[in-house]
Amino acid sequence: MAITIRDLAAWKAAGTRFIMLTAYDYPTARLLAEAEVPVLLVGDTLADNVLGYPNTLPVTMTEMLHHARAVARGAPDQLLVGDLPFGAYQRSCADAVDNAVLYLKAGMHAVKLEGGGWVVDTVAHLTQRGIPVMGHLGLTPQSVNAFGGMRVQARSASDRERLLADAHALQAAGAFSLVLEGIPRDLAAQVSRELTIPTIGIGAGPDCDAQVLVIHDLLGITGHIRGVAPKFVKTYADLGDTIVSAARAYADDVREGRFPDDAHSFH
Repeated sequence: MAITIRDLAAWKAAGTRFIMLTAYDYPTARLLAEAEVPVLLVGDTLADNVLGYPNTLPVTMTEMLHHARAVARGAPDQLLVGDLPFGAYQRSCADAVDNAVLYLKAGMHAVKLEGGGWVVDTVAHLTQRGIPVMGHLGLTPQSVNAFGGMRVQARSASDRERLLADAHALQAAGAFSLVLEGIPRDLAAQVSRELTIPTIGIGAGPDCDAQVLVIHDLLGITGHIRGVAPKFVKTYADLGDTIVSAARAYADDVREGRFPDDAHSFH
């Protein structure tokens, strides 16, 4: 049975924790669907984890849609969320609607966008038009230049108050869930207690209603492409090392004449 935003609301009400993982291609989506991961995010982390950009800012809507279609083909019954990339919603609500519509036509069920403040009006504009929206507060990577780097956010009293107010405003605007990234644990716990919509943490401690990780971090690939993984990441597999070892073993077999052998030849 397909997962919907109503399921997430029910899990929040029941105190049932769940996970979200990023997916960028058909085979990964298929595997995560087999693992019964309920929510898949086609994140703008596509930029630095798959396309080789230095951060999330350069990725385009065209690139995002290409990967969104692949994920939709691989996991149509999961709740699929498309990340609106930098430039896809900053100029106007009309841009946000146009790009969100493209995502839904590509097989996504909802969109995600970063920030509070002025973003609240954009969220309301989208939800009033029947487009489900996931919010994102705290460390919002699209604002990396404004932050002066990837830094933990909302440490001061005023910043904490602002984030809490933004969280309530996004909920009032119709957001069905809220990602909390890179904020102190106690603040994430407070937001999670006060909101009726589920919070999804990443680097925000264990008290959120759900957790999200980038799939490359989970699988131990990040260190091979971007150096050290963030502090909040727990690696559950070492596929990066496995892939390197497998490629070297294949090269050795070919070099020494062990592959292909007679068993792997046609007669």
